Amino acid sequence: VGAHHLSRKLKALGHDARLMPAKYVRPYSKGQKNDFRDAEAIAEAVQRPTMKFVATKTAEQLDLQALHRVRERLVSQRTGVVNQIRAFLLERGVAVRQGLRFLRAELPRILATPPDVLSLRMARLIEDLAEDWRRLDERIDHLSDEITALARQDAGCERLVSVPGIGPIISSAVVAAIGNGDAFSKGRDFAAWLGLVPKQISTGDRTILGKISKRGNRYLRVLFVQAAWVVLIKPQSWERHGLKPWIEAAKKRLHRNVLAIALANKLARIAWSVLARGRSFEVRPA
Repeated sequence: VGAHHLSRKLKALGHDARLMPAKYVRPYSKGQKNDFRDAEAIAEAVQRPTMKFVATKTAEQLDLQALHRVRERLVSQRTGVVNQIRAFLLERGVAVRQGLRFLRAELPRILATPPDVLSLRMARLIEDLAEDWRRLDERIDHLSDEITALARQDAGCERLVSVPGIGPIISSAVVAAIGNGDAFSKGRDFAAWLGLVPKQISTGDRTILGKISKRGNRYLRVLFVQAAWVVLIKPQSWERHGLKPWIEAAKKRLHRNVLAIALANKLARIAWSVLARGRSFEVRPA
């Protein structure tokens, strides 16, 4: 947890501090685990020419990342509260259309039903859950507003917002995770780090590609997939963003879910390019 703090302190003292994922160091550890063998494995792993390092995050990046993690936890809690309300209502034979806004609109009418449909004890319990839901909504909205305000003050976030499907939440999450993208040599590496590439199980001259690898940052991967779906459900924006030829060609050979993942991969690579090259997204005619 304190790796980035220690890295900044060591760099301030003039050292060349490098962060390595522990799973990449483990293969170099021989015998049983102790501090001496761990240090030997680290010293050996850091000299490998193909070793992958983690960029040191600044204090501002960690603050922004903390906001996203707290918001993610609150959204998960809100989903749990809503699902619990739906489960209690279904046990009493009350079904509500899927979606937060439909349940929020129907709750007053449901709570006013006769006691033979919904007992007074259950109605009181659902009212308490609805109050929890309201408080979580307020905290999520407050954090979202704070993240949006920070994103408007960051030049990298402003450039990322020009990419189709990307808003303040995704742009700030990307900047908090990779900064200006120096840790990756190309956009394909960033997409692979997100787990948006096929899992490869190849041998000899046989190339076997499976489902996406789902490695790396799960939170960012989910956000990019959501951004891809936002783009796909708005066909009128495809031509404006220069994606119409690519999407129409991909639709003929890919299932819609596979198409969403492929578009998420494309958006991730565009996002890295925007950050690494320091310029906004530009549509160029084919």
